[in-house]
Amino acid sequence: MMRADQQWQALQQWQPQQIKSLIDGNAVARIEQMVKYVADIRFDFTKTHMDDAALQLFANIAAQQNFSDHRRALFAGDIVNISEQRPAEHMAERGDGAPDSVYHAQMLQHRMRMLVDVIEAEAFGEIRHILHIGIGGSALGPSLMIDALARDAGRYDVAVVSNVDGAALEEVFKRFDPAHTLVAVASKSFATSETMVNAVSALQWLTDHGVEDPIGRFIAMTSEPEKALEWGIDETRVLPFSETVGGRYSLWSSIGFPVALALGWEGFSELLEGAAEMDRHFRLADGTDNICLLAAFVDQLYANRLGAQSRAIFAYDERLRLLPSYLQQLEMESNGKSVTADGDALTLKSAPVTWGGVGTDAQHAVFQLLHQGTHLVPVEFIVARYPDHGLDDTHHEILVANCIAQGAALMTGRSSENPARRYPGDRPSTTILLENVTPRSLGALIAFYEHRTFSNAVLLGINPFDQFGVQLGKELASGLTAGTAHFDAATLALLAAATQTE
Repeated sequence: MMRADQQWQALQQWQPQQIKSLIDGNAVARIEQMVKYVADIRFDFTKTHMDDAALQLFANIAAQQNFSDHRRALFAGDIVNISEQRPAEHMAERGDGAPDSVYHAQMLQHRMRMLVDVIEAEAFGEIRHILHIGIGGSALGPSLMIDALARDAGRYDVAVVSNVDGAALEEVFKRFDPAHTLVAVASKSFATSETMVNAVSALQWLTDHGVEDPIGRFIAMTSEPEKALEWGIDETRVLPFSETVGGRYSLWSSIGFPVALALGWEGFSELLEGAAEMDRHFRLADGTDNICLLAAFVDQLYANRLGAQSRAIFAYDERLRLLPSYLQQLEMESNGKSVTADGDALTLKSAPVTWGGVGTDAQHAVFQLLHQGTHLVPVEFIVARYPDHGLDDTHHEILVANCIAQGAALMTGRSSENPARRYPGDRPSTTILLENVTPRSLGALIAFYEHRTFSNAVLLGINPFDQFGVQLGKELASGLTAGTAHFDAATLALLAAATQTE
């Protein structure tokens, strides 16, 4: 068998067939091959250019990249984050991984559940509002889950603030009653500058409004509990999580504390179980039966053979409106690399730009480019069979019809004597169909994207678990603020213009 680099070269010789011809040639076989069901979710890759020859090439690449060994190492708790010499043990939070790590995660979850019980028992008084402060992975996951699943829960009013712009906090301060507010500070290092500045302002807000023992209203979620103690938060209100759980994979740990409050512990447990179901599938299924690996094959076909520089995700469900933002960090921070895990220059294209929106809104904004623009953009549609509202069924019927029709229109196109009315067609899309948007289904869906991201990284030979690229700008910003770093004249002139006072 050829080496992986030779397989990638062989892929360049592969020629795509039209998508419609792949379906029309043998629709039954195509659907059987390219549609998979996991955790009651239907993953449909029929409307892509992937064919038998390409699947075989990618199977060879996966074998040459030792995909099975990398997957085994991930679940065993071996070091897979080479640059930082760490395991990546977010699955242990869901019950799968090294036994000691699973046990440790369960103990920390038990600690978190006890704190949830205490709050529900009103040991902190009558709490009606939860202000969750974090950024990146400490905010995106909780934001997504609370917005998607807790709209009608009627338990707590939860606001997630990530932006250091004071306008974000002020908006929450205007609608929250400080006498009935609990503040949750989420930071893996408990030193993230934006988060800690916001935390200080929240503490001042409670103090200014006469809250007795304002620091007693703070909960800390961190892998550095000592720093939370130094900041003044009592040990009983510190919820640790393991250093081996990366920020963008931390939703399942104590970072999910506001989700557990918003949904109740039963809902949070269902979220974990849905993710665990996808974990089991990813760990046990091989080849194209593994939906996460199959999705990665499709991703790489477009990025490294057909030249797609971006991937668009459209959730035809208002509850999932934050999903594209969540996936931007997961995919682009994980796989936006230019060197391999061995430190060599990456000769392949890394993660495409992830972007998207909500259907049907996006149809009236960006679909013009998708249908008639010159860019090839693989599109991913996400929709649920059943709605979560009490309005007339017409709403959901129109929503679902638009979602399915868009995929068909991208593929078939339309000819016309008028060039402006001509749709080229043969444009790819995938569709993910959920039964309902529930904690279980959303947990499985997010775990699918995590394992898909890991699979892409293995195929590319890169490390998806470090993120040094986010540090340089932050370091320079600190130096700029403190006046301790040297900058070019243009940068200094811009700073002067931005900070000058009358």
